Amino acid sequence: MEINGVHEYGNGSSFEALIDENGHVKNTNNDWTTVVYPKRQRKQQVKEANSANFDKAKSNGDGNGKSIFQSLELHGEERRRRAEEQRAAAASALSAGESNGKIVASDEDSEEEAANQSGAANGEEKKVKQKKPKKPKVTVAEAAAKIDPSNLADFLAEITTSYEKQPDVQLMRFADYFARAFSSVNSAQFPLNKILKESTVAKLAEIPLCYIPEAVRKTSADWINQQPTEELNKFSLWAFRSVLEDIVPQGGHKGSKQATQPVAVKTKVALFVVLAMVLRRRPDILLQLSPTIKSEAQIQVQDRLPMIVWSIAQACQVDLVIGMSLWVQILLPLAVGKTSTPLSRDLTLQLIESCILENTKARPILLNGAIRKGERIVPTSALNLLMQAAFPLDSARTKGTERFVAIYPFLKELALTGSHRSKATRPVAQQLLPLMATAISEENPGLTNEASGIFIWCLTQNSDCYKQWEKLHIEHIKASAIILEKLSAEWKNNVARLSPLQDLKRTLKSLRSKNQHALEGEDGDARFQASVKASDKYCKILLGRLSRTAACLKASTITALLILLIAFFVTLALPSLESGELKKRALEFSRSFSS
Repeated sequence: MEINGVHEYGNGSSFEALIDENGHVKNTNNDWTTVVYPKRQRKQQVKEANSANFDKAKSNGDGNGKSIFQSLELHGEERRRRAEEQRAAAASALSAGESNGKIVASDEDSEEEAANQSGAANGEEKKVKQKKPKKPKVTVAEAAAKIDPSNLADFLAEITTSYEKQPDVQLMRFADYFARAFSSVNSAQFPLNKILKESTVAKLAEIPLCYIPEAVRKTSADWINQQPTEELNKFSLWAFRSVLEDIVPQGGHKGSKQATQPVAVKTKVALFVVLAMVLRRRPDILLQLSPTIKSEAQIQVQDRLPMIVWSIAQACQVDLVIGMSLWVQILLPLAVGKTSTPLSRDLTLQLIESCILENTKARPILLNGAIRKGERIVPTSALNLLMQAAFPLDSARTKGTERFVAIYPFLKELALTGSHRSKATRPVAQQLLPLMATAISEENPGLTNEASGIFIWCLTQNSDCYKQWEKLHIEHIKASAIILEKLSAEWKNNVARLSPLQDLKRTLKSLRSKNQHALEGEDGDARFQASVKASDKYCKILLGRLSRTAACLKASTITALLILLIAFFVTLALPSLESGELKKRALEFSRSFSS
């Protein structure tokens, strides 16, 4: 039984009698142990204080002795009465001999039940919150399957006629058509951010056109091909930026609380699909926009990069030459520059590996299109970057180094392809030679060996490169000495490629003269002087070999002329000689020639 918040058991002793001054439990003669609930006692004290305040408020009522809170008082008394009845019922059940000796419900539960009963008594019913009906989940493929190609064709014909002189409005209406078609697709069914950031590049290249029916794609592509290039440029750049607005975090640095209004999901999906169809039909549009995309890619690179890779992958599906050109112009500098990261290297390498080089027809197509409108798709600056990435110092090697080594030979072939000493290779040689001289000067054995080979290739393609070498000799004396040593060591392989040798002989004499002036000076340090001496040493060796080669060539030329003369006279003498006499003369000639 409970009296004033204290439970009382069968022996009639209260909890207060079993607590000592320190608040510890006392032991009685019959070994009963009681438990005190301080929290419940505090609640009881609060209730008593509230009751006292309430009585005080009643005494401050109007002059007729009626409280202005009479209705509240009656309601509170009713609640307390029901709570007391609940406590009495619980205590009687306990005294009747419940085996577990536990109180079934707490005071808080009793008060809550009393409140519920009071609410029910006043006619109040608990309101049941109705659930909103769930919208059906629709994927991009399901929404695209509902597009009627004939309806799309009629729509395109209508807007073409209605807005004949407004191609920009036609393109916006075209995008709006697909926005309505994909209006039922939500972000859960097409999480573009997740798709771009977590998909492989090979899979990314197929999205989203893998969901669009072939008839819809063909109808759209034919119409897109009729639009003016300038308007397609503007529309594509607008669509590209609009999709990026929802992908790239806005408002500055990471963690900023500022936010911008995101693009509506249906608009985002539609623009993504329309942009893919434009890039598939007119990949040259992306090539014209590459300077703008390249400049904007320097800002928030990691966030923009997946979208840029996706765009180039779309172009690669239809034109490998344009795809390679875009890869070189936009992605390569991000992968090997100062701002490169593991992510930028991986995405860049994935694109060329899966979308370009895996294509069995890539090699002949790219070699035939290596020079596009007078410009190489792999320019000399790109070759220099690739060489730096494929031949770094051992301490600077990364996981991507071996992948760069694998693609380097083919890209080098694209950069140097062309007939010997042709109009295509001569300017390339002049552009590469100073870059190779700089690369050779770096203390990197692998890079030095590769750059030396390209330096010698430059000499074989353009005679003007010898004059460049003469100008760069003292400035790059270490590189010049390495080149001379390589020419000497591989003379048999290079002598035929360097022909005619007069240009090399003149350059070697000029280098010796510069070496003599450098040795006579007093400004050079020890390493500089050592390089000058090494250069002069190999100049002497090469000049000696050139002299011997010239003598051998002269002897060979004379011998060849004699053989031709002999053959000529023999031919003239054949008609006047009989068969036996001819054999006799031939035998005498052979004996005299052998002696």
